[in-house]
Amino acid sequence: MEITKSLLIILITCVLTENFVLSQFLGICPFLGVSKKVSSAVGMGAVVIFVMVCATVLTYPIYFLILEPLHIEYMHNIAFILIIALFVQLTEMIMRKHFPSLNKSLGIFLPLVTTNCAILAVTILNVTSNYGFLEAVFNAFCAGLGFLLVLLIFSGVRTRMERCDIPDALRGMPITLIAASIVSLSFIGFGGMVEGIFGG
Repeated sequence: MEITKSLLIILITCVLTENFVLSQFLGICPFLGVSKKVSSAVGMGAVVIFVMVCATVLTYPIYFLILEPLHIEYMHNIAFILIIALFVQLTEMIMRKHFPSLNKSLGIFLPLVTTNCAILAVTILNVTSNYGFLEAVFNAFCAGLGFLLVLLIFSGVRTRMERCDIPDALRGMPITLIAASIVSLSFIGFGGMVEGIFGG
């Protein structure tokens, strides 16, 4: 029962109340760059979920079984980035072979997943938040799910904006940033949801 409650709190927190993109402003580059089309948004979201989960599966035991016993925890950033890069390269090879059109639509943003600060932040959070292995993997999955949700919502917003009469001075990135701010504000409404449901 306690584990179920913990996992439910992680789900609500990662997806709604403390979404990495809208609350902590991590992963903004792919968020703005790949949210023009629903197909590319889904593709990028799926890649981020895959890399986040796989990276967590490796970084968590490496931290606690190798880095911590050897007292070289300060090396975790380098180790984690190398592991993330490994899975990004693996994903890129698979997509280039089996999903060439999606690979082309993601363009430069696919290899940039290596330096996506949201993924690195999740792997670090997992080893500093007293999570068990199951909770860490679930947290990574939910964080990726939150990223995918925001990409899908924002791709819908941008699709509708293309049909609007926007003043010339606001066309392009200005109106995109304004729309992103409004979407971010809408998620503030979920604040306090965990406390409200679980009583703190």
